[in-house]
Amino acid sequence: MASKKGGDPGRKIISDNRKARFNYEIEDTLEAGIELKGTEVKSLRTGKANIAESYAAEYAGEIWIYNVYIPEYLQANRFNHEPRRPRKLLLHKREIGKLAGAVQKDGKTIVPLKLYFNEQGRAKLEIALARGKKLHDKRETEKRRDWQREKSRLMKNLG
Repeated sequence: MASKKGGDPGRKIISDNRKARFNYEIEDTLEAGIELKGTEVKSLRTGKANIAESYAAEYAGEIWIYNVYIPEYLQANRFNHEPRRPRKLLLHKREIGKLAGAVQKDGKTIVPLKLYFNEQGRAKLEIALARGKKLHDKRETEKRRDWQREKSRLMKNLG
């Protein structure tokens, strides 16, 4: 078994969308199941998925995730899956209504943050309701991060 990343015990993180926290102001997070085929699960266990360019949207009363890259499973020959197919997220109706309403009314975006296996070995996707940052907000975030890095460097040199 691969080593666990992250701080949560029992979680094996497959893919992390680090760019989302830079490009979006995260407001609310949810854990969603993801509907997968057998070869997709086997491929995820190798830990080579990518959610960096993916996004979620409401379609026909359901939330779907688009552009998630799960590579083909090499041993599956002709029964393989399409690497970037749309996948349905498994959420309660109340959660779907809340997400769809926020996207429609407030112009927010549903962004995936992490793809991981939980304690029971099920693939889960942590999604967030987010608002896009403007350019000046991104610059402010970068300034703050640089200052924190410089401050920790100075403290390390002092003692």
